[in-house]
Amino acid sequence: MALKLLLTLIIALVTGLFFLGLSRKMIARIQWRYGPPLIQPLIDIIKLLSQKSMTHGGLFNFGLVLSLAGSVILLLFIPLGEWCIMNKSGGLLVIIYLMLLAPFGTALSSGAAANPNASIGISRKLLMALAYEVPLLLILLTLMTYYNTISISGIIVKQQNAGWSLTILPLLLSGIAYILILPAVLGIRPFAIVKAPQEIASGPSVEYSGKFLAFAEIQHAFQTYITIALFVNLFLGGASNPGYFFLKMLVVFVAGILIHTVFPRFRIEQAIKYLWRWPALLALAGLAVVVILDKI
Repeated sequence: MALKLLLTLIIALVTGLFFLGLSRKMIARIQWRYGPPLIQPLIDIIKLLSQKSMTHGGLFNFGLVLSLAGSVILLLFIPLGEWCIMNKSGGLLVIIYLMLLAPFGTALSSGAAANPNASIGISRKLLMALAYEVPLLLILLTLMTYYNTISISGIIVKQQNAGWSLTILPLLLSGIAYILILPAVLGIRPFAIVKAPQEIASGPSVEYSGKFLAFAEIQHAFQTYITIALFVNLFLGGASNPGYFFLKMLVVFVAGILIHTVFPRFRIEQAIKYLWRWPALLALAGLAVVVILDKI
């Protein structure tokens, strides 16, 4: 169990850091720049861990640890190919709650810094979390109702027999809704409003330095991996091996970065209005269709 946990964390971290490095490289090439090396996020973390850190007290430290711990625990419930440490416990119900720990922990940590830019960033982060959690909850309820299980592994097995959820007509609306909220969960444009360096100097992370900023980057890598892996498992049938799973994740991530490069950033009110309109309505319609078909 300990070895599986260690390998899961390493694979998630390496994959997340690779995606973060790839995004910087892709954006640079699209903008006719050379860009940093793919391993730049890893280089940054190593450099930050060796630098002096400044803390703002116990709550500042605890919030960041809580955010990182929430992502680490969440990794235990997400299958990697056919490998899942906690495949018999909780499933989607646990994931719904654990996904709230990351923004809540960041809010505690950055709030303790008492920086106006951090406060603005935190308010935006919590509002964004509230905005995309509504359609996400409806999407997960639709999947649990259709497959009659709360187990992610069970959903993957049923997709292997019936086809990907994204290709099943009753679940198509929910799949489209998840695609629409995916940039918001990843924090990329047009929903890159939490940090917004041009406006609020990186928002929640403005007071982070040294190891605290390194931990924040690690948490970002984990969150990127979790968001894409969850979509692949729920709508693209998971995978029989980690290599195939990684290829599916790569396709989803590249599509997201292409969207990131061509769309401007929403204002916070525009983002909430969008998320509570189209994704939420599609997810609600998908849930209604599944419930009606289930009763016929």
